[in-house]
Amino acid sequence: SLYSVFTVLFIYFTCISTVQTTDCLHLREQCINTGNGCESVWNVVEDACNISVLGNRCKAEDTVGCNRTIQVLADEYPEFKNCVCTTDNICSITTLLGKQCGINKDNISVETKLQWGLSALSKQAYTTNRSCLDVNRECVEDEVCNKQLSLYLKVCSLNKKCNVEGCQAAIRFFYGNMPFEVAQMMIFCDCIQHDESCHRAKELLHGKPCAVTAVPPPSCLNVIHMCEKNELCRKKYTTFRSKCWRHVTKKCYNDEACLETLIKDDMPCSASADCKAAYISSWGTMLHMECTCQNLPPVKQPLCQLFHHMLHSKSCFS
Repeated sequence: SLYSVFTVLFIYFTCISTVQTTDCLHLREQCINTGNGCESVWNVVEDACNISVLGNRCKAEDTVGCNRTIQVLADEYPEFKNCVCTTDNICSITTLLGKQCGINKDNISVETKLQWGLSALSKQAYTTNRSCLDVNRECVEDEVCNKQLSLYLKVCSLNKKCNVEGCQAAIRFFYGNMPFEVAQMMIFCDCIQHDESCHRAKELLHGKPCAVTAVPPPSCLNVIHMCEKNELCRKKYTTFRSKCWRHVTKKCYNDEACLETLIKDDMPCSASADCKAAYISSWGTMLHMECTCQNLPPVKQPLCQLFHHMLHSKSCFS
């Protein structure tokens, strides 16, 4: 598997006494050539760090933004964790990309740009049910938001075959980089029924169909079970459940028989800011995928409906 290949590489690189940058360059080559999700995340790094295909040069104008994408890469693929450091703005870039990566230190960092460029968006009071078309237009008209959105849409594009893992990683990076108020506006935007332009904007903002729609749709039970097998998803699910559905955690925790006895009316959601943040953080994982309870035997329906309600009802936020 991809993980076992990287584990062997990681042990190998840790044992031999070569320069750390060389190790990271080897890992980068493995990532690009393996073709199992890692390459898509690497493409986001290339865009954020402004790496030229010709001559493999880069000129990272947004050093903080570039380092953030490298951090995302390390979160997704732990074998890169020794290629990330926090001592200064150029550290991670030079560790991973080597000396060929020229840095222009005179440029404004992406953090400053986010505070400045998104100020108009961020200052708007959060209101529910904003039109997705309006929110999308405001992001496109904002230089920084538009740049972040373009990276995300490039990875999630259906012009070529959709890479689900890469698209999910891009969604996590996009919403993780947005100020909380802006992320809320985008995630909780909505459309009236027959507004086709709005619905297209909503699909773009919400990662459809690439990271959300599978054919056939999985059962909600399978989504939860798959999530619990994935370390990143499991952490996000645990946080989401504890922040939004505390009584489920206290009352039943991992006892499915107990969960089955809960009916929707007994499931008030906390609807706190922490709950919203946990819900937003779960986007870009399999928890965000559309799921169904059709074709399940009657005995499994109550639990499936419960999970569907937790993941997709939006009852916390309406």
